[in-house]
Amino acid sequence: MVLELADSWLYCLGYSLFMKVEASVDGVLGGYGHVNGRDVKDSNEFLVDILGERLTHNGHLVALDCGAGVGRVTKNLLLKHFHEVDLVEPVSHFLESAREKMKVGSQSKSVANHAVNFYCIPMQEFTPDEGRYDVIWIQWCIGHLTDADFVAFFNRAKVGLKPEGFFVLKENVARDGFVLDKEDHSVTRSDSYFRELFKQAGLYIYKTKAQKGFPQELFPVKMYALTTEPPAIVQDVSHERRSKRRTKKSPIM
Repeated sequence: MVLELADSWLYCLGYSLFMKVEASVDGVLGGYGHVNGRDVKDSNEFLVDILGERLTHNGHLVALDCGAGVGRVTKNLLLKHFHEVDLVEPVSHFLESAREKMKVGSQSKSVANHAVNFYCIPMQEFTPDEGRYDVIWIQWCIGHLTDADFVAFFNRAKVGLKPEGFFVLKENVARDGFVLDKEDHSVTRSDSYFRELFKQAGLYIYKTKAQKGFPQELFPVKMYALTTEPPAIVQDVSHERRSKRRTKKSPIM
């Protein structure tokens, strides 16, 4: 079941494609910039519920945005809840655009939530500082990692979580098996495929939810809250059922 690809070759092909993409919300969303509002709305609802359930301390909250692109998720979601946000993004002009966006209208760091570190590095090479993060957010980027790098990334990233911290993975979901995108060489995995990789990485599903309100031609999108310890009850707050097979991939970041 485990999908393995020619790692370095495909990573280079994907990177070269993104270097040609405009550093804008519409660019990183593959021409679907209009889904940004609904995406952020559903992500916010999902995140707020879990923050209230898991984070019992009122201390300094820190998040990591993986595959951060132009800072869309950091600016519109994470900075509304976390005092500090770090960004990881391998495409240099995306990250520079994010850095500039974070400067606009920024207040003094002593009184405002703010982006702190901008890491221009691929996820498969990134290791977070130990115990820094309450939440590690990973959206529309894990499909660019091979199975081995997927598992290795989470094993390294677990070290970066605080005791009550958790991951959120928000990603396209295939109906069965996986779908390989011939243009950007990413992989869209099925729900069962994700669950097998979570198991290999020693992660437990705390809560899941399906994204709603996206165009019908896109793949379904699902959010997974993941912890390093087993939850008492796995919560699935999805109520939407889809029957049609999607042939168009969802945005990339």
